[in-house]
Amino acid sequence: MLQLPDLRISDTTSLTLDVAACVGVIGTIVWVYLRKSDSRLPLPPSPPTWRLRGHLLPPRDSFLTVTRWIDEYGPLITIRLGMQNVVIIGRYKAAMDIMEKQGRTLADRPRLVAAGEILSRGLSLGFCGVGDRLRRMRRVLHTHLQPKSAETYQPLQMSQARTLILNILDDPSNFQNHVVTCAAGTILKVAYGKTSSTSATDPEVKEARYLMFRFRTVLRPGAYLADSIPWLKYLPWYAPELRDDYQRTTRLHTDQLNRVKLQMQSNEDIGPSFSKYILENGHLYDLTEMEMAYLAGSFFGAGTETTATAICTVLMAAAHFPEEQAKVQAELDAVIGRGRAPTFADKPSLPRLAAFISEALRWRPLTPLGQFLNGSSSTEVHPENYCIPAGTTVFGNHWAISRDPEVYPEPEAFKPQRWIDDQGRLRDDLTFFVYGFGRRVCPGLHVANRSLFINLLLILWAFQLSLDPTKPQDDMGFARTFMPNVPCAIEFQARVPEVELRRMMQNYPGTG
Repeated sequence: MLQLPDLRISDTTSLTLDVAACVGVIGTIVWVYLRKSDSRLPLPPSPPTWRLRGHLLPPRDSFLTVTRWIDEYGPLITIRLGMQNVVIIGRYKAAMDIMEKQGRTLADRPRLVAAGEILSRGLSLGFCGVGDRLRRMRRVLHTHLQPKSAETYQPLQMSQARTLILNILDDPSNFQNHVVTCAAGTILKVAYGKTSSTSATDPEVKEARYLMFRFRTVLRPGAYLADSIPWLKYLPWYAPELRDDYQRTTRLHTDQLNRVKLQMQSNEDIGPSFSKYILENGHLYDLTEMEMAYLAGSFFGAGTETTATAICTVLMAAAHFPEEQAKVQAELDAVIGRGRAPTFADKPSLPRLAAFISEALRWRPLTPLGQFLNGSSSTEVHPENYCIPAGTTVFGNHWAISRDPEVYPEPEAFKPQRWIDDQGRLRDDLTFFVYGFGRRVCPGLHVANRSLFINLLLILWAFQLSLDPTKPQDDMGFARTFMPNVPCAIEFQARVPEVELRRMMQNYPGTG
């Protein structure tokens, strides 16, 4: 079981930082609140607060607090975090109008001192502002991860999905670990060409997942005063855990890249991988080796956690809503039957499965608060009768957007049918922002979507899922808890005789 460290700071340090916060905030509060835009339009409305350090977002379920504000004050709200104004979008139309249609304006990143400057030293793609480094990094990613290129990973994804089915057959109670193993095995192969078997308990996987947990913690609004008072980063005693985590992250990423480099130097046949590609072609993109290491590492960390959480969220939905699960399995039986195992080729004939996946990820978004680092406006934006000044942090609250009653009627109900039109086809006029917004959408979405589809296709074809009535259940657990400790116990009953199912999986196409 992954043990997470105590991240509290001492009372003395906390008092010192609070004093610093008061000084900094009082000195700039007039600038924050009273600065005028050229248009003279106001900021979106703001919930009242008397705190010098701005609005309080609780560490647990802060997305629910934001959603209550959205419901009360409108689709756009402004909150103050230290010396920063942050505009939060909480409705579908506003997200489309601002984050999608004006994506170029919001392609920059806000300044995040703790995560972007102390923890990652500007090397992490997620924190890169608009500029040369972002251009070079995204160029190589889009070249390697465009839809046609993503198709080349399908045999690997089928092989990992087959192994997941066999692991669930052997030990269904540990399905969360099995899903993490599947996601990590896929990403390690894509990123580094690793051919040996992977487990959720491997040191490199545990280290990568710990570091992702740290990034999520550091990104929580208000987690570090340096985001409001940047000069704190120059104090040698400030946030030593962030400096330690930078060393750990760098060591993990460089060790993995160096392993691939040594294999290439020894003429070992390691097959294709992203790391091999950038080591051979990095000069075409003007990448330094440290940039290469962090770029490949972004596959490893973010890809493993996001894919695993998405798969488990859909499995949880299937167990919670057996009637809807039965409709998906009726479609699978009609299209595929139980005499053969399904493949990617079946995808166009399975709109109900696609609708079920979309509804599950709307029902329980992977990042319910949203991506705090989503965008920073490079010029003024004028939604409706408001103004978002240049340099303002803007992000979409996924939970509030997913509860927009004008787009998703009865938003608390689980209704996959909402994604299907009158002709029984998937609607092309409805979406949800699983992978972010605009120009900063996750570049790995094509690979991630394929992994999500093939794993869920095989699991829902092979097993009947139900909740274990003897175990505690938390249907919001994947938004709250670090896997595999989510309170979600699922029972898996094979829909195909076990001997036959094992035989089909052993003969399933794909390559490891």
